[in-house]
Amino acid sequence: MVINTNSGAIRGSRMLAESTGRLNKALARLASGSKLVEPQDDAAGMAVTAKFDAQIGRNTSVQNNLTSALSYSQTQDGFLQKVGKALDRMSELATLALDSTKSSGDKANYNTEFTDLKNYISDIGLKDFNGVSLFSGTGLSVTKDSDGGTWTINASALNGSDVTTVIGTFTATTANAVATLKTAIESVATHRAKIGANIQRLQFTQEQVGILNENLAASVSRIKDVNVADESTQYARYNILVQSGTAMLAQANLLPNNALRLLQ
Repeated sequence: MVINTNSGAIRGSRMLAESTGRLNKALARLASGSKLVEPQDDAAGMAVTAKFDAQIGRNTSVQNNLTSALSYSQTQDGFLQKVGKALDRMSELATLALDSTKSSGDKANYNTEFTDLKNYISDIGLKDFNGVSLFSGTGLSVTKDSDGGTWTINASALNGSDVTTVIGTFTATTANAVATLKTAIESVATHRAKIGANIQRLQFTQEQVGILNENLAASVSRIKDVNVADESTQYARYNILVQSGTAMLAQANLLPNNALRLLQ
């Protein structure tokens, strides 16, 4: 029996410190919802989740870029739809102007509307989307993945040789007006088909990036997120150990008092 060294109290103090540390860690995990409160909890897992979280953030930016490109293409298609309607009306006017029973005044009226529609199409060719020309004939590069990869969407040139130049060289009363307008209508239809392909690919790419982010988030969750049911069980266990360890340490500190009985 000794007084200066209380081995039971020392051991009890050590075990109480361990239980207290584990209890505090369980509290931190439950409060944060994450198993990785500190790097030493899972050093490799924390490195993996850091990379995945960064990739998820980049993918979110990619989705924003794709949304802008989709809006750009949909705006193009909306304008081309109106151009198609204008060309349809122009072809009707050119056909009406072929009627020999029409007076020169009637044909002049047809030509007035025809000219206004040509100017309308030319004006559409100058439109832009957020400062970017819609019909410059240059394909835009679109971000497709988190690594910075890009692809170029199909271009559309409305003020080039595709539409405006063709319809800018004749009037409603020109002999071959109808044939030329048929060519212009086919050209617009071809451009709408290209833009439709752009929209289709943009939508598929959006879905692909969304699925990738979903799977990355699931992977991060498996590594990082705490299982509340399991952690609550561990918390209850460590809480009991801390309380019992505190009580036992108090009892161990009383053991040297037994030595006093020998002196009585």
